[in-house]
Amino acid sequence: MDTPEILLFASGDLRDGANKTCWPAQAELETALTNVVEARGRKLRRAHSFDAAAGHGFLSSQRAGMDAFAGIDPDAPLIVAEAVWQYSHHVLPGLMHHRGPILTVANWSGQWPGLVGMLNLNGSLTKAGVSYSTLWSETFEDDFFLDRFDEWLTTGSVTHDTSHVCAFDPTSPTPTQIDVAKNIAADILRNKVILGVFDEGCMGMYNAIVPDALMAPLGMFKERLSQSTLYYETTQVTDTEAETVLTWLESTGMRFHFGSNPATELTRNQVLDQCRMYIAACRLADDFGCEAIGIQYQQGLKDLLPASDLVEGMLNNDDRPPALTQSGAAIRPGRAIVHFNEVDECAGIDGILTNRVHRALGQPVETTLHDIRWGDQDRSGTVDDFVWVFEISGATPPAHHIDGWRGTESLRQPEMYFRLGGGTLKGIAKPGDIIWSRLFVEDDALCMDIGLGSVVALPDAETQRRSQTTTPQWPIMHAVLHGVSRDQLMSRHKANHIQVAYAVSSKTARDAALTKASLATELGITVSWCGTPI
Repeated sequence: MDTPEILLFASGDLRDGANKTCWPAQAELETALTNVVEARGRKLRRAHSFDAAAGHGFLSSQRAGMDAFAGIDPDAPLIVAEAVWQYSHHVLPGLMHHRGPILTVANWSGQWPGLVGMLNLNGSLTKAGVSYSTLWSETFEDDFFLDRFDEWLTTGSVTHDTSHVCAFDPTSPTPTQIDVAKNIAADILRNKVILGVFDEGCMGMYNAIVPDALMAPLGMFKERLSQSTLYYETTQVTDTEAETVLTWLESTGMRFHFGSNPATELTRNQVLDQCRMYIAACRLADDFGCEAIGIQYQQGLKDLLPASDLVEGMLNNDDRPPALTQSGAAIRPGRAIVHFNEVDECAGIDGILTNRVHRALGQPVETTLHDIRWGDQDRSGTVDDFVWVFEISGATPPAHHIDGWRGTESLRQPEMYFRLGGGTLKGIAKPGDIIWSRLFVEDDALCMDIGLGSVVALPDAETQRRSQTTTPQWPIMHAVLHGVSRDQLMSRHKANHIQVAYAVSSKTARDAALTKASLATELGITVSWCGTPI
């Protein structure tokens, strides 16, 4: 590229409180990028101005993004720079019509979810069929970043190492594993599966919406439900029913950090409302015959109810509080109701496949999605590998935590996200063998990446460092992915989310992964094995 000027876009949150709080980190990133560009004799120009009244320079709506793109040269090279969580639909319409080279960039930091935001945008661009390149850096002075940035300036694209990815060989599972997969696939196709969707498109996650035409061949269909329905059903749950759920939680040894000021502290009434929502969600899943449900998590409900995270973690656990229908019948006692956080339908499909396979194999069925929040070398020296910080805002099942429910606590959600509060479901992920995976849409087809990993134990001080560097109210997983480096995962992954499930041992993890990959293949999903060869 010989264009002297490069345009910069910064997609932000829909909530100005979050945008204002996180702006200093974004400003620091933009300064670093400006220095890199100017050192190469080019100019980096913001394509939209800083809003002094709002206190930030983010695009904070889809309309604002469209207006910003309307005023630029559609052939100009541009960078979308992210130090924060962002709503991809703020910039996606403009990027879909842009002809010039596109580079997405994030700062390598756990402070605000910039890496999470960039990965979501990357997955959305992949689904939309938009060509883009992507980069990340902690200092913007390292050779990895600078060499590839120079490559982008020269060629308009960036080359990454994806040698960890290979096409899944459908003959690699054992005959028994293939039979299990075929039996599950036949049952799904014969009896069909419903995913209850409480409004699609949470937080602009275009990549999290799976078109009906791609789900139908799997035997899976959506029951489109409204968040207003969930709100109404929540208001119909009695005080006694809510108290029964909270009493059950407290009886397990779960700790609630209650305070008295609802604006800044977790209160008992907030948690009781979450207990009401839990029963309401169970009832709606039962009423509509949904094998899995997805709650929007933030938009809409956040103005009416406390956060849904505690609800989501309870649902994903086999050992969960009893929930009864209006007539008093138990709803799926002793069995998880798969919940896909943030209405990520890719994760919902994955969660159903995981639940079916693991139950058939006698493996732990609890599954969750995590944000790929950040990662670092273990500074305690306990683990030699690069250790990822996987976090989600409280929706992990307690079966994933050290000491289960007893090792789980609940803290108030950050007020910049949740005015009405609500408790998280926080714990430290237990050491063990895991299967990780991700469904995504590419070239109008469903694809799955799958591989193996381990959750490692770190000293308390190192865990606290990592937690405080990110969001300390949320659960944390110290993950090592087998045969996949930091930069390989970042360059390949097509989502902010990664699906995780445990197995009893490394052997059973391999068996479960092969069976799930075989099931996905049987249903017509294109599967890639990532990392250490089978």
